Amino acid sequence: MDLSVVLPVFNEAANLEPLHAELTEVLAALGRSYEVIYVDDGSVDGSRDLLRRLRDRDPHVHVVMFRRNFGQTAAVAAGLTRSTGDIVVTLDSDRQNDPRDIPALIAKIEDGFDVVSGWRKDRKDDLLSRRLPSLMANALIRAITRVRVHDYGCMLKAYRGEVARGLRLYGEMHRFIPAIASDLGANVGELVVNHRPRVAGASNYGISRVVRVVLDLLTVKFLSVYSTRPIHVFGVIGVVLGGLGCSVLAVLGAQKVLFGVQLSGRPILLLASLLVVTGVQLVTMGLLGEMLARTYHESQGKPIYVVAEDLPARQVGE
Repeated sequence: MDLSVVLPVFNEAANLEPLHAELTEVLAALGRSYEVIYVDDGSVDGSRDLLRRLRDRDPHVHVVMFRRNFGQTAAVAAGLTRSTGDIVVTLDSDRQNDPRDIPALIAKIEDGFDVVSGWRKDRKDDLLSRRLPSLMANALIRAITRVRVHDYGCMLKAYRGEVARGLRLYGEMHRFIPAIASDLGANVGELVVNHRPRVAGASNYGISRVVRVVLDLLTVKFLSVYSTRPIHVFGVIGVVLGGLGCSVLAVLGAQKVLFGVQLSGRPILLLASLLVVTGVQLVTMGLLGEMLARTYHESQGKPIYVVAEDLPARQVGE
């Protein structure tokens, strides 16, 4: 297979038919063998029936349906795992990504890049609820990961097949794919792509995702830099807190010996100690939990989703 196109779907019944018509026109004009993999993430608006009909009439369509909503990262992971193309393209199913950008993405992959990320330079979304939080999040991600991609949140991306199928995604990691791929040694590029206003359906994103982005960013940074040397994190915390504690004890000891100051009955000391110990425990447990989760999923090949139906593309003429 020359090309695989992966689309996560969640309650996009109004967009699927026109989107598939656009995709078919663009992909047929390429003159390459291709497959279109729709991954339904537990839709409840009739998208599943529409996908079944698309698969029945188009032999290029492969449909995967989850038993419930597992999230966009799980849907992307399921599609990438099932892809067979030398080049894999992902895009949203809300029709805001333009399928006509696919040939340019493919050309950039063939120029030598392993991953090409779309940049929605002229984004057609609400300023306060979508564009401003996205600008802030992208700036933060670039600063921490050092991977200079302008638009991490753009789903329109192209990959070499072996890179796409080698990614291990969980949580909300789909938005950090350029950073994850770069950490694995992939050559990451960027391409300005068209972005269109939403004409049907409702957005599933909001400002509430900002907190999750920040937390996942901490995870990505930790796993990419310290996963093989966690002592550089825990050791620094321990040395700093231990040094601070020893300093406080030294001061209190001097006060006791030199001035006879009573140390008992000082709640500020107890409160400070409790906050420090609790903070260290929570941070340490969180980071260790992320490491265990990664080890669990990668070593056992444990999926992060449960498939209700897996309908491979029909053979031409079937």
